[in-house]
Amino acid sequence: MEPMLISGATVYAEEGVLENGYVLVRDGKIAGVSGVRPERLSEGAKEIDASSLNVLPGFIDSHIHGADGADVMDATEQALDTIARFLPAEGTTSFLATTITQAHEAIGNALENVAEYPNRPGQAEVLGVHLEGPFVEKKRAGAQPEAYIVAPDPGLFRKWQQLSGGRIRVITMAPEHDPEGGLIRELAESGVVVSAGHTDTGFTGMKKAEVQGVSQVTHLCNAMPGIHHRDVGVVGAAFLLDALKAELIADGIHVEEQMLRLIWRNIGPDRLILITDSMRAKGLSPGEYELGGQPVRVTEDRAELADGTLAGSILKMNEGARRMLDIDGVTMEDIVKMASQNPARQLGVDGRKGGIREGKDADLILADDELNIRLTLCRGEVAFVSECS
Repeated sequence: MEPMLISGATVYAEEGVLENGYVLVRDGKIAGVSGVRPERLSEGAKEIDASSLNVLPGFIDSHIHGADGADVMDATEQALDTIARFLPAEGTTSFLATTITQAHEAIGNALENVAEYPNRPGQAEVLGVHLEGPFVEKKRAGAQPEAYIVAPDPGLFRKWQQLSGGRIRVITMAPEHDPEGGLIRELAESGVVVSAGHTDTGFTGMKKAEVQGVSQVTHLCNAMPGIHHRDVGVVGAAFLLDALKAELIADGIHVEEQMLRLIWRNIGPDRLILITDSMRAKGLSPGEYELGGQPVRVTEDRAELADGTLAGSILKMNEGARRMLDIDGVTMEDIVKMASQNPARQLGVDGRKGGIREGKDADLILADDELNIRLTLCRGEVAFVSECS
């Protein structure tokens, strides 16, 4: 792998923003970050003139079901390859393969597939699994198939974690179905992020769950009680409990524009995690698709079950980031936190992901001020080049 110098860009480095900065990449890692051009380059080094562009750390999508016709529940190496090849075009350089409530065998097959998957150069990296369901509340099922929802089962989880090779990093569950918190504590103590989602609990229940080990809220505002003046619910808990991170689908559909502004003002950049929750139709034409064994109708801007329930999204990470950037007061530094730094910290991979610093993986995005992606590096390999570049 030949060394590479990205020159002349605005670099959003961990130490601060560098105008006319330089990033040196060698052997898949960031070898140097500076406001001064290196005096010497190795013979054969490639230089990329990034004048007028921004260099950002690669986005981390910790909740994504599929893209480009493939779904994690397809449980094939080809499906994960398809997703991993597609995502760099939207600036995503790593992700959690996200399952859905389904038959136990189907979930097990998807987990085994992730365990065996060989991350390849020049593609987004699979960091592990987000197990969404099946320990959720039927009244808040959303697009989770109700027939397969079950009560929390520590033995079943342990079996699935073994099948995944220990790669389940996040679980979405309804905390009210583990009232004593035995499973929540076990998960949190083992390093699994417990995320409250598809839940009907209120604020008091969320306070209790947070003490037990819940540290995150799944796709804030969706499949949960909203804010009410006699119980501010899960959304209010995300506003008020500083220990909670909150996933956010910033597509203007799952959460409309005024609510996005309200969330921004009440939570801010340090606790929000941008996700897509996208399904297999992302990147494809409108039409009829499938999610969790259910038919899904996809239009130009959304994916819905037959009854109109939103069934994931077709959102791209840079599009969600752009929508947040359009909110008054949101800066590019805030986008770096919400799309890169926060998920890396939450997943415990911030030692090598989520920022531009010497020694970290060279997961880098070159983007303009509107977050149009011009070039993406995944672990030092060019994974996407825009036709406009």
